[in-house]
Amino acid sequence: MNSLKPATRITTTVAAIIACITTFHSIAAAPLGPKVDDFNDPKKNSLGIDRQFFDDSSMGGKSKATSAFKKGVLNVKGQLIPLRGQPAWASTVLLLDPQGRPQDLTRYTGIRLMVRVNKGNLSLSANSSEVTNFDYHASPVTHKRDGKFHEIKIPFNKMKRAWSAQTKLNTKTIASLSLVAFDIQKGSFDFEFDEVSFY
Repeated sequence: MNSLKPATRITTTVAAIIACITTFHSIAAAPLGPKVDDFNDPKKNSLGIDRQFFDDSSMGGKSKATSAFKKGVLNVKGQLIPLRGQPAWASTVLLLDPQGRPQDLTRYTGIRLMVRVNKGNLSLSANSSEVTNFDYHASPVTHKRDGKFHEIKIPFNKMKRAWSAQTKLNTKTIASLSLVAFDIQKGSFDFEFDEVSFY
């Protein structure tokens, strides 16, 4: 028989519920670690979230991309076929939260890539929940095309929007990162990714 009085049982139950809620929120609000994707899983990034792939066919374009995995490296390649007056693109999206909720990245300076660009133009964007017209803060990824992987570090404060008024990237509101092949002319692209992380 429970020796606690009804009022005491209610108080204890409420306290336990509050403790559970507090624990859940502290887990959900835990700072995001630096590693986003080491490409060791063929489907999920290092946060356990499925990678997403999009191209301009969703907007009437004809670009196509394929992806393949080998020994912890993601190879994305394909064809870019722009519509008249529009750039062609194909994007690999890495969500930072399973529900797409924005994450606070103020503890980091920027984004680090280990990448080999074999062919084509590559851009990296940090996708803020405050940006509603898809003109996310981005930076081109450039390095010597010598057949080797290169470490590229892109500071958040160097990322710019393409056609909108320039605004400061709010690093408390980043929901995902995008690795984007793009061109204004028809052509092919071929990229290999070994790691994406924050620094």
